[in-house]
Amino acid sequence: MARVSFMGARPLSRPSGRAREVRPTLTKAHYNIIVVCMIPALVPLPGSPWTVLPPGVHQACLNEVETAFATNPWRRELFGGLVDALGRLRLAGCPTVFLDGSYVTGKPRPGDFDACWDPSGVDGSKLDPVFLKFGNGRAEQKAAFKGEFFPSSMMCADVGRTFVEFFQLDRFTGNRKGIVSISLLADPVLLRRVLP
Repeated sequence: MARVSFMGARPLSRPSGRAREVRPTLTKAHYNIIVVCMIPALVPLPGSPWTVLPPGVHQACLNEVETAFATNPWRRELFGGLVDALGRLRLAGCPTVFLDGSYVTGKPRPGDFDACWDPSGVDGSKLDPVFLKFGNGRAEQKAAFKGEFFPSSMMCADVGRTFVEFFQLDRFTGNRKGIVSISLLADPVLLRRVLP
């Protein structure tokens, strides 16, 4: 919403001796833009052992991810690996990451987190090669970041869908569930980080 302040009104002269009209001149404009992103509460999904995000792609910043999901020492450790990985993806020009896996469920001790990254705009020469190593159950990615990463447009051979589509299906029931979208280019947590 714009707040406009008028300062320095100037009179307009009228011929034939009429009263003079005073019109304000625009000297300054301020814009207050407030973007609210909230991770919704987890919901039960019949047939799934853990509560999940409601269906949809839920935009959030890393501060919100931390508040919602880094709720015990192990989950905080996973969050640290996630932030490290997202900082590296951001340096390569990645605009968005989609977060999934048991990390974004009610499971008290998730094994890891799963993520897929938007390859549009990514400079391959700046991309850490570990993000393209999928062998051995993504062991190198898990060792580096405690989670797994796939390009969002890459097809998941098991289901014939891209990873961003596949991530929106519950693995126990096949029903739709939600994921978290994190915009990397303006995230306050990533903007404060200095990476090698």
